[in-house]
Amino acid sequence: MLPDDLTQKSSLAVCPVPAEQLPLNEYEELRQSWYFCWAMLDLASYIQKMVWLWAWSLLVTAPVAAASFAPHKFPAQFLFASAGGSIGVVVLALLRLYLGWAYVSSRLVDTAVVYEESGWYDGQIWEKPAEVLTRDRLVVAYQIQPLLKRMQATFGVLLGSWLLGAIAWTILL
Repeated sequence: MLPDDLTQKSSLAVCPVPAEQLPLNEYEELRQSWYFCWAMLDLASYIQKMVWLWAWSLLVTAPVAAASFAPHKFPAQFLFASAGGSIGVVVLALLRLYLGWAYVSSRLVDTAVVYEESGWYDGQIWEKPAEVLTRDRLVVAYQIQPLLKRMQATFGVLLGSWLLGAIAWTILL
């Protein structure tokens, strides 16, 4: 007979999922990614990144807006069009950020892990043991959900800004 410490193997020791496809490892990859880590920054740095992205996207949207509204003839329309276009760029970047975190969140919350052993044609499913599922759900509850809520709030602010710009466009112009 084997000693108790050898018979009580960790659930991860017999896990057939390749390391790069484990949801917790996917979470760690996002945390270390230069782009996806933006969501994990403190609030001031996060806002700074969003404003920085908005300002740099003006380099693209301002010439497009200038083609439609000459800045010297229609300065208000030019400003609203270029600022609104820049908000659109930020929304797209934020959407990519949100979808990446939401995907990993769903992989962590699921009771089973769908994985591929060597290619797309041989998909397998591994049922998570209770302790792995609990750990993964705790990561979601305490690490990922706050990020998703922050990004949802950012979407709300951007949508509100866009709507205020649209209202100002119709009232002032």
